[in-house]
Amino acid sequence: MKILLVEDDRATGSFIKRGLEEEGFVIDTTLTGEAGLQSAQSYSYDLFILDIMLPGIGGLEVCRLLRQANINIPILMLTGKREVADRVQGLNSGADDYLIKPFAFEELVARIRALTRRAKQPVHSELKTGHLIMDITTRKVTFNGIGIELTNKEYAVLEFLMLNHDVVVTRTTLEQHIWNQEFEGNSNMIDVYIQRLRNKLGKDGAALIQTVRGAGYRLVKI
Repeated sequence: MKILLVEDDRATGSFIKRGLEEEGFVIDTTLTGEAGLQSAQSYSYDLFILDIMLPGIGGLEVCRLLRQANINIPILMLTGKREVADRVQGLNSGADDYLIKPFAFEELVARIRALTRRAKQPVHSELKTGHLIMDITTRKVTFNGIGIELTNKEYAVLEFLMLNHDVVVTRTTLEQHIWNQEFEGNSNMIDVYIQRLRNKLGKDGAALIQTVRGAGYRLVKI
């Protein structure tokens, strides 16, 4: 899952980015509303986290402009303001949720997962493709009832393939969703991770991930 965080306070942004990456999310960060808008219009994301108090274009205006441009990705607003009127203004600008600083990091993660589940129906906590099961709450993966240990990046690749099962996913699409803007990948990075997943799925599970020559990969039921 790929998230754009727009937060002008470097310490806060660094804390959130580090924590969410430890949870397996891919995070791009910007310090201004203008840069956030540019990234949102140039890259593909699953969620936006916007601080309200930003230099230049504020978070509320960024939110309004994103909705005006028909970008309907879930938006979570962050603010130190506690007044009900401020929350109402944020929601009326097009935000999907509102979190007041300071907040418990566990609550931030829970709200992110809730927003993305809502955006991607059905809202079950499990993804299933045949006998391959992923619990997105506990991050446990099993195939034929046997647990599979995955790194954060392996998990992210498999999650994206499961969310798009039976669809051909290109290498470029995987790169855009699994790595952030700072990534300088080589031409075979995606292939390396696909091979790692096949190895961990074992002889029976390796066939789940099909190579579509000249196009990318497709996860299928077996």
